[in-house]
Amino acid sequence: MWLLDAMRRAGRSAVLVERGGLGTGQTIGAQGIIHGGLKYTLAGLLTGSAERIREMPELWRSCLAGAREPDLSAVRMRAEFCYLWRTAALSGRFGMVGAKAGLRVAPEALPREQWPAVLKDVPGSVMKLDEQVISCASLMRVLAERNAGRLIRGDVTGLEVTGDGVRVSIEGQPGLEAGHVVLAAGEGNAALRGLAGLDTETMQRRPLHMVMLRAGADAARGPLPVFNGHCVDGKKTRVTVTSDADPEGRTVWTVGGQVSEEGVERDEPAQHATVRAELEAVMPGIDLRGVEYGSWRVDRAEPRTGGGLRPDDAWAEADAAAGGRVVTAWPTKLALAPRMADRAMALMGMPGDGGASALDAGADAASAAACAGRLVPVVADNFWDRYDGWRRLDGETSASPAGAGAA
Repeated sequence: MWLLDAMRRAGRSAVLVERGGLGTGQTIGAQGIIHGGLKYTLAGLLTGSAERIREMPELWRSCLAGAREPDLSAVRMRAEFCYLWRTAALSGRFGMVGAKAGLRVAPEALPREQWPAVLKDVPGSVMKLDEQVISCASLMRVLAERNAGRLIRGDVTGLEVTGDGVRVSIEGQPGLEAGHVVLAAGEGNAALRGLAGLDTETMQRRPLHMVMLRAGADAARGPLPVFNGHCVDGKKTRVTVTSDADPEGRTVWTVGGQVSEEGVERDEPAQHATVRAELEAVMPGIDLRGVEYGSWRVDRAEPRTGGGLRPDDAWAEADAAAGGRVVTAWPTKLALAPRMADRAMALMGMPGDGGASALDAGADAASAAACAGRLVPVVADNFWDRYDGWRRLDGETSASPAGAGAA
């Protein structure tokens, strides 16, 4: 979506084909934090990952303020910053020191009177980290509105490289002829590469088992507080909590971090119990009675690396076997989407996304004509918007109002 917007602003004819809902999978499943590299410096070093991502918060902040293209000022903000705190372990203290290395967005110690209530009993310090938290569904809607009439809903069934371009077949619809095709479908890139006759082993998957919490329907307890933050333990982000609201207006916490990575080996009841224990350990005194739990699994799809490690940067590559006309791209992190767009555009001989707008009327009219009369994709639902498996830790289905979680 970012790449589509950037290419149109560069004066190129471009359309996007999506087989389901915009943002399905990784994007809707992301916690929406515009990371600035802190989590990659917990060993006290400025790693390659931290160096690549540390410029991103400023770029995004400008877009979210409407001061730079793409204008994302209509994107719903969950929070302007995150809290950062440590566990009582000695390694946690070292991690907090190391987290200050070489970042544009560095932690700022808060006086105790500014600590949020859920962290009032944590040992050590609580810090503020200027990493904005956005609604990923809102981001998709804003980009879709900016690029209305340039989006096609359809299932790509063929990619044939011709002498001067790529012929794209779409099930039940007329095909498309393009000078270049960018595969930016996350986990779907493997299948698309197969359609183009390219190597499908260039992708790796790193799975997560994410957990969400909300207050139960009974009036005995109030809602969970709105909260966004990271608990650091040594070289790991032990727990990351972000907040949104479900269709009933109740605050929903999404819990990621190390507990979601290790949770892929646990079933849902065990993962829910583990997350509760982790939250009680890192937020001493928190009251989680009457809380309902849900979860989902998602794969982080990325270019394959040695040992299956996380790539240091956004990635894009043009395949020589396809005459350089098929580009495969993964942003790796939400915050790195602008870097992925720059890389993909460079591979197609275009200037990068400098934040300017130079729409070409003729090229844009060609894009609109290619999309005319076709189905239009809508934004995918948040996981909690349609989830109907909310349960308490005792295993009993909660007494939710009729229809809750099934909007």
